[in-house]
Amino acid sequence: KAQLVESGGGSVQAGGSLKLSCEGSGYTFDSCVMAWYRRAPGKERELVASITDDFKGFTKDYLDSVKGRFTISRDDPKNTLYLQMDSLNTEDTGVYYCAACAAYTGGVITDYHYWGQGTQVTVSS
Repeated sequence: KAQLVESGGGSVQAGGSLKLSCEGSGYTFDSCVMAWYRRAPGKERELVASITDDFKGFTKDYLDSVKGRFTISRDDPKNTLYLQMDSLNTEDTGVYYCAACAAYTGGVITDYHYWGQGTQVTVSS
């Protein structure tokens, strides 16, 4: 059974850094688009960053508010996805989820087949 397990969340002061990891098991995700989402308190889930597979050039995409502060990466031999988060601010507080293997409707990503359970990130001022 395919599983994604996030780790690395925690509490940090504004301006600090955290690195999230998402380890996959039961399936090889090297041919999949992978992504990080977050859900802030009282808000809908939003896409934070995504990365394509090697065939598509490991193309990265970011939410505008995290550009220049967050870096998504993947280590396919380890079946692991990462999110390096620097210069954190209180707006980054939320539960962060990793997702793998995009589902498409009309050529647009509408969902992912696999989701992790989430890891809490809390940024205090």
